[in-house]
Amino acid sequence: MVSKGWVQGVALVMVFGFAVMGFLALRTYTDSMPQPKQVVDSQGEVVFSSAEITDGQQIFAGRGLQQYGSIMGHGGYLGPDYTADYLRRSSEFVLEALTASGVQDPQGELVEMMRTNRYDAASGDLVFTDLQIEAFEEITQHYADYFGAPTTQYGLIPYAITDEAEVHELTAFFAWTAWASAAERPGHDYSYTNNWPAEPLVDNAPTADIIVWSALSLISLLVALGALFGLYGRWSKKMGWQHGEETPALSFRQPGEVKVTPAQSATAWFFFVVALMFLAQAFLGAAIEHYRVDLTSFFGIDLAQILPFNLARTWHVQLSLLWTAASFLAAGIFLAPYISGREPKRQHWLAYALLGALAVVIAGSFVGEAMSVFGVEAAKDSIFWGMQWEYIDLPKVWQGMLVVGLTLWIVIIFRGIRARLKSEHRFNLPWLFFYSGLAIPAFYAVGMLAGTEVHLSVAEFWRFWVVHLWVEDFLELFTTVMVAYIFVMLGVVKHKIAMQIILLDVILYSAGGILGTMHHLYFSGTPVEHMALGAFFSALEVIPLTFLTIEAWSFLQLGARQESRSSAPFPHRWAVMFLVAVGFWNFLGAGVFGFLINLPIISYYEIGTALTANHAHAAMMGVYGMLGVGLALFALRYLIPPERWPDRLAKLSFWCLNLGLAWMTFATLLPLGVIQLWHSINDGYFEARSLNFITEPGNAVLEWLRLPGDVLFIVGGVMPFVWIAWLGVRYRIKGSTQEVPMEALFVEAQPSVPVTAYSAEPTLGYASDARSSVDATPESNPDRPVDGF
Repeated sequence: MVSKGWVQGVALVMVFGFAVMGFLALRTYTDSMPQPKQVVDSQGEVVFSSAEITDGQQIFAGRGLQQYGSIMGHGGYLGPDYTADYLRRSSEFVLEALTASGVQDPQGELVEMMRTNRYDAASGDLVFTDLQIEAFEEITQHYADYFGAPTTQYGLIPYAITDEAEVHELTAFFAWTAWASAAERPGHDYSYTNNWPAEPLVDNAPTADIIVWSALSLISLLVALGALFGLYGRWSKKMGWQHGEETPALSFRQPGEVKVTPAQSATAWFFFVVALMFLAQAFLGAAIEHYRVDLTSFFGIDLAQILPFNLARTWHVQLSLLWTAASFLAAGIFLAPYISGREPKRQHWLAYALLGALAVVIAGSFVGEAMSVFGVEAAKDSIFWGMQWEYIDLPKVWQGMLVVGLTLWIVIIFRGIRARLKSEHRFNLPWLFFYSGLAIPAFYAVGMLAGTEVHLSVAEFWRFWVVHLWVEDFLELFTTVMVAYIFVMLGVVKHKIAMQIILLDVILYSAGGILGTMHHLYFSGTPVEHMALGAFFSALEVIPLTFLTIEAWSFLQLGARQESRSSAPFPHRWAVMFLVAVGFWNFLGAGVFGFLINLPIISYYEIGTALTANHAHAAMMGVYGMLGVGLALFALRYLIPPERWPDRLAKLSFWCLNLGLAWMTFATLLPLGVIQLWHSINDGYFEARSLNFITEPGNAVLEWLRLPGDVLFIVGGVMPFVWIAWLGVRYRIKGSTQEVPMEALFVEAQPSVPVTAYSAEPTLGYASDARSSVDATPESNPDRPVDGF
């Protein structure tokens, strides 16, 4: 369908990207901040050991503290960053002690003490000075008081952690990361974390690499943008969804006329579960937001007694991934019969089995996460109940079962389209659909390498393969393939154009997206090349997102153009409008807001602030959330009887979800993030992340300003979607056929040229491709279906 140059371009980008990622993986294992075998005093007495650091790391993850505060910048935004917190508290303790002892230059002595690297690589011992050990003991008591508080004043449950050994191990973990953030990397004049966090007491300031690579990434973005629009200007007639103005007029088959298979009918239950999870996630998000304005009272209820902040955020983050992914899975099952032309017998049994498996995983993981946060004894040292890192919080067994469930899904997809695959070239559209789906379980499974017992830098490296590569790259590619296939099935885009768009997006996404993963690891104790490559290539991620603004406009034009030429109305107006919203939020939320925080010099001061949350909400909900709802509406349009389709509710949901999200970002998250960034630069990162700053009256007003947007989002946006999904379950059209008729979604109303000698066998879901005798050869007609199309 397309030239070999497209395939070669994809192969080149993938091979280059993952070859460099392999090199970076090796460097992560060999040259990240060292974890000492033991920390000792000048006489060799052990203060804490490597095993205690690892135990503290597991307590930190297992008790959900990364969903409350952060470590090395990554985690929740209510509590402090414990690396920065320990560094500041230990520095102040040492400085006060030096000043009290009469040292002539206490500040200089402090800097010398903290920046001197006393780690012996041969023995694995790290030597702390006497004052550093005294600071460790003092701060251990501070954390004992903090985590053992008898009230919910910090948003945690009362007496969250009271075991002395656990507090000691937790403090050891914090102390190790704080040491790495100040001690100079051998052979360099900056720390293992590239001098992060900004801490003037120990002379932590931006390095030359941070400034230089920020400038170079800006230059790379300008060059790439110029190249993009230069190429688009040159090839605009042959690029984009609207290429091929000669698409024939179509008559869209109306809902009720399109036959539904049993597995397609089963997806109604998927979308209803998706809608319920979406509603739960939205309510949890509102609860999380309320913690930022009132820690101890949710309109008179002490919410932290039953739903502490870290548990609410854990479920909120998990549900954001689960409901969007479940919508994509259901959409894949729904599209499969239109791709193959038939559905295997008992396919719907596998679909229901997958839904049941997902329900078990969700329920089991939520129970396990609650047990871990509340410190239930059975949750300790249990692969069933212990939590993992942020975003992959699922306990190990449930995480593994989710991988199995995703694998079952790709088996369902393969089973459904196997007959079609046999007759297709390996790089035609059905195979691209299968390849992109196969990447979903494959790249989520990589997260299994990020165990809580693994060295922190290594765990972060693999964790962000899930957070970035799985979510921001391969889910993005799968959605591109699905959107392209939907347009092809509706007849508004030709096969060849869809192929070119998909392969172009693969190249553009992957060119920056694969190595752009490293922008998460600027300050995670990895070597400086992670920051250099992450900064340079993450800037290129803006390119495909800019291109999506053009695609968003094309989506509107495609539907409008065909509807004006069709004898039947276009049935997917609001599904397409959600696709338009995806293009808008991809550019703004993922592109603009993402680039804003990905520059190393900005990330140095803002990581873990409201600007990070601003990007996360606008990108996750704006892109994957809008797409998840749009795909659901596309499928439900055929599953709900036409007389019961609530078009006004679909319209209401679209506008309220988008206006509510815009309100959330522009009224609260963006201004609060800018203020927090300013204070981080002017006053210090420690100050900007403190509870005192978050709860200041002016900031509290900004937090309250989010309330109308949240109400609009939940009441006007999510609830109508839930009702539409409920109609899909209650009145769904039962599957009555294993065979889907030719031209399932449309018929060609006016052939573009007279039908004479050549008439290719039409493939399911697409228009009959009728050509004149002069177009009978592939050489004379490049748009003629080839290799099974």
